[in-house]
Amino acid sequence: MEKELTPREIVAELDKYIIGQDKAKKMVAIAIRNRWRRQRVSGPLKDEIMPNNIIMIGPTGVGKTEIARRLANLTRAPFIKVEASKYTEIGYVGRDVESMVRELTDLAVNMVKKEKQAQVEKKASILAEERLLDILLPSSAKKQKQGVSISEEQARKSQVTREKLKKQLDEGKLDKRNIELDVPNERFPVVEVFSPMGIEEIGFNIQEMFSGMMPKKTRKRRVTVSEAYRILTQEETVRLIDFDEVVSESINRVENSGIIFIDELDKIAGERSKTGPDVSREGVQRDILPIVEGTNVMTKYGMVKTDHVLFIAAGAFHISKPSDLIPELQGRFPIRVELDTLTEKDFVRILTEPENALIKQYKELLATEGIEIAFEKKGIQEIARIAAEVNSRTENIGARRLHTVMTTLLEDLMYKAPEVKVKKLRVTRKLVADTLKHIVEDKDLSRYIL
Repeated sequence: MEKELTPREIVAELDKYIIGQDKAKKMVAIAIRNRWRRQRVSGPLKDEIMPNNIIMIGPTGVGKTEIARRLANLTRAPFIKVEASKYTEIGYVGRDVESMVRELTDLAVNMVKKEKQAQVEKKASILAEERLLDILLPSSAKKQKQGVSISEEQARKSQVTREKLKKQLDEGKLDKRNIELDVPNERFPVVEVFSPMGIEEIGFNIQEMFSGMMPKKTRKRRVTVSEAYRILTQEETVRLIDFDEVVSESINRVENSGIIFIDELDKIAGERSKTGPDVSREGVQRDILPIVEGTNVMTKYGMVKTDHVLFIAAGAFHISKPSDLIPELQGRFPIRVELDTLTEKDFVRILTEPENALIKQYKELLATEGIEIAFEKKGIQEIARIAAEVNSRTENIGARRLHTVMTTLLEDLMYKAPEVKVKKLRVTRKLVADTLKHIVEDKDLSRYIL
């Protein structure tokens, strides 16, 4: 996907979901394209080309996280969002900064595993069907292996019956029949330990530790044919996938395509506390620094290098500023982009233009109750105006204010939807103004409700 999409095409895809913020979209598109370019550089210089890490500066709700998340979806890259304020300096109880890399690796393994499962799905289904038929009617070959002597005539009749069963199975006529199936006994205790890699809990299964030393236990379970088919398909899928290959590809993706989004970076900016131990400000910055610079992090799948992971940091920076970060960390985020505060006009576009626009979402939700809701242009403008007004008077939470305004506006309808007799509604400017008037006028009430 990175090869197929040029920076202009990446921006065009982001435009489908995010309104405005053209500068930020342009910079992340360039950063992604540069990673594709680095992969095609030959010689030792390839390892010297560092990613263009980015700091996004802007208030909450303007699209910082959404840009990073949509970018990861476009490029099919492993992506994780973490909050800098949740980490503490090494040596104190709390989250270890290296856990962000371990979590990203877990996510990549699950991503690759799903892709591999999709590739072998058809073959796994065929194998599962054969195993199911063997349970319903053992094949002649299987009987002979078990030492049962059968004639050619019996073998032929058995094959004809087996074909009939297969047809019934494909048509779903046997789905509700009950059979006994040997299933893995998964009732094993999960143990939590303190990892030497960081003070965080790592759950692991005792069965996994001793799988090579102890035989796998199974138990008899009575299930329907349809349930048995699902279980057998899962088992065959696991057998067909080379887990070592999954891990190798996952680590490669993390190292060359991984994206870590560090939110609330401004919360750890500032000078070290002079009155006591500082476990979440400059100390955390110094712990994050080697990961951004490039280091080896031990995960349960092996060593992962972070040299070419793309880091996108974000923060409102109302009280602090990027220059309050330690100089070494500033140097690892060479690109800084300021996102625009959203205006009333932006809110109108956000409500209507994106493919996942709020108005489209509510229309689909109410359609499930047989209700047809239409938003007039002036009604949409009034929703945007109220959201902008409340943002200016209380805490500015950007586009997230639209969610609260829309929920409050349609609260009664959403509650009474199953019983209402009138299945059509037009949202006009008057309806919006009348419904939200008392809340908007009462500043104290709007502070808590909107």
